[in-house]
Amino acid sequence: MTSPTSAFRPSVLFVCVHNAGRSQMAAAFLTHLSDGAVEVRSAGSQPADTVNPAVVEAMSEVGIDVSAEVPKVLTTDAVKESDVVITMGCGDSCPFFPGKRYEDWVLEDPAGQGVEAVRPIREEIRARVEELIRSLLPSSS
Repeated sequence: MTSPTSAFRPSVLFVCVHNAGRSQMAAAFLTHLSDGAVEVRSAGSQPADTVNPAVVEAMSEVGIDVSAEVPKVLTTDAVKESDVVITMGCGDSCPFFPGKRYEDWVLEDPAGQGVEAVRPIREEIRARVEELIRSLLPSSS
């Protein structure tokens, strides 16, 4: 297998409103499952103060610690520097640059929900991230 530093390393930006749930889970899964082969960013159009505690718990259940993550504000530079921009309910607040790959993942918002409601969202995100990895790193399938 080619090491991530010896070949093109794609970059992905996950964007949701608060950067406290869906985008944090997606970024954590992509970081974990790509084993460093993909540069990962996440941001929010109106970032929360902290990551959703139910999201922290749900991700901990699958061995991924997001407790130290901090929601970040979406910047034009983050979009410019990414090859793929995946939005999750942020509407028109995400800047658009021609030539980038954009996807909109329609997912339930975990805000205000308990861990029981977050688990199925987590699993849907994991499946989408696995598919994303196959499209970005065909040799990893």
